[in-house]
Order: sequence, then structure tokens, then C-alpha cells
Amino acid sequence: MRPILLKGHERPLTFLKYNRDGDLLFSCAKDHNPNVWYSHNGDRVGTYRGHNGAVWCCDVSRHTERLITGSADQSANIWDVETGAKLHTFSFESPARAVDFALGDKLCVITTDPFIGNPSEIHVKRVERDSSRQSNESVLVLRGPAGRINRVVWGPLNKTIISGGEDSIVRMWDVDTGKVIKQSDPETGHQKVISSLAKSADGSHFITGSHDKTAKLWDIRTLEVLKTYSTERPVNAAAISPTLDHVVIGGGQEASQVTTSDRRAGKFEAKFFHKIFEEEIGGVKGHFGPINALAFNPDGRSFSSGGEDGYVRVHHFDADYYHIKM
Repeated sequence: MRPILLKGHERPLTFLKYNRDGDLLFSCAKDHNPNVWYSHNGDRVGTYRGHNGAVWCCDVSRHTERLITGSADQSANIWDVETGAKLHTFSFESPARAVDFALGDKLCVITTDPFIGNPSEIHVKRVERDSSRQSNESVLVLRGPAGRINRVVWGPLNKTIISGGEDSIVRMWDVDTGKVIKQSDPETGHQKVISSLAKSADGSHFITGSHDKTAKLWDIRTLEVLKTYSTERPVNAAAISPTLDHVVIGGGQEASQVTTSDRRAGKFEAKFFHKIFEEEIGGVKGHFGPINALAFNPDGRSFSSGGEDGYVRVHHFDADYYHIKM
């Protein structure tokens, strides 16, 4: 399984997202400029220029028409995927962190960091097909918990929003009332910062990664912890295979510790676990630094990883991957 190396970012990767068809891969990094690549061969299609800070997260609409990005420059941008034109900017009082389009692409959710007296917030915005009619008004603003909200996704039928962040609690918010209706049990949930959160292909469950050196699988309706995958390093990213009972987990260490380790240690591998049996089934080495982002192609035939080293690596699976025996 020879990886394809995508070199287009000057700074560490923060997030990776495939479009629904799986032919395009969007990458975000601390270098201000999200990129889009052909996923089958790693050719760069284009760059979205317009942010003035690190880009933390992105999402792409169902038919690959719109891209939304959240950035440390206190804005979230909506882009035309094909032309690279910036269609609209949502401005905030603090850095925008996580973004997610709702089912149907008529709404998006954006989280903002706590900043100079402002608490963390979750904003729900309408997304207009005609960008000239786009409003800045939030349909809903939820005052978040203490600390950053690192990831946010929509629950089933856009009725709920799931969030996870620095206070280690997963919360389910009711979109109609703006209230927290469920939250994770401190006993069975994470003990440290939740760094990543990603849904399964069918939206019935999701995976979280945490600095407590575990990733956990959750039921999206009940917030029950279904499975726990333990590693020996902080987890920065996790993803669920759309076709097999596999999850992939990556990490290494907190960004503040990066310079203190031997970069040749090669400890920075994406680890594969059996989703049901919770056992490690393999690993893919290669990054010269912690893995910050992971994503499975929707066809399940490849996955990509983004590292502190500034590289995106796209791995197309060999035939024997599909016949791993437990």
C-alpha cells in the first residue's frame, strides 16, 4: 500500500474531508489556504484563498457545490467549490472552530472559541442557494460550555446538534429549544479533551478521539458509549470505515510537546481497530509528526491522513486489507 503524498500546505494539517462522491479531498491547515485534490491520484485541483488565519475545519455540501470553512481569523467562509470564489463571510467576535452543513444544506452550524470574555458559542445559520440573499443573522445561538468546542455535527433529521470539546463532555442540543437534552456520563465518557468527532456513513453512530488516549463509539440518539478503543498516545483524529467494521485512529502527542520528541521515532501511525471487537488489527506508519486529521473515502477503498509535518497521505488499500481475519 504505497501512499500518495500530497504536498501543498506550508503548515500542519488540521482537517480532511471527502465529498460525497469520494472523488475530491478537501484539506485544511494552519497556513490559511484550504486545498482541494483529486483523491484517486493526488493531483491538486485548486486552493481557496481568502482567510487570514489557520483554517480549523471544513465541510462540503451534498452535491459538491459549496464549501464552508472555519478559521482563526474570526470568520467562516462559504465558497463556490468549482470556481474557488468566496461567496459569503460570516464574521464573529472570536475564532470560528468547527463547521457542519445540515442534511439538505439549507442550514449550517458553526462554533466559536471562548475569547476575551466571550464564552464558546454554537451558531446555526441559514444557507441561501443565491448568495446575494445570504444573511449574517443566526437562526439560533447556543452558549457553549467552558472551554473550546472542537467538533460539532448535526444529529438525525437536523433535530439535534452533537458537540465535543475541551471539557471532555459530549453534549446533545435540541435545535428547537436550544437546551442540552443529553450529555455523556463522566464515568463512561472521556476524561480529557475531545479532539475529534466524526459520524458513521449512515449517521446512526459516531466516533470521538480524546487526549485521554482512547477513541469511543457512541449511539447518536442515546449518547450511550458502545465501544472504546485504547492506545498508548493522545488521539487527535478518528474515522469510521463506511464499508467494513473498522475504525482508524491517529494522534501522537499534544502540539505543545511536538518539538521535544525524536521525529524519527516513527510512532506516528494510523492504527486500525475492529469496530466490534475493539482489537487492533494493523497500523500504517509514515508521518514525521502527530496525525491531526483522518478521513475514509466514502467508497471504503482508501483513506487519508494529515499530519503535523504538513503532508497529506492518501492510502489506497491492497486486496488483502479486505480479508483481514480476526
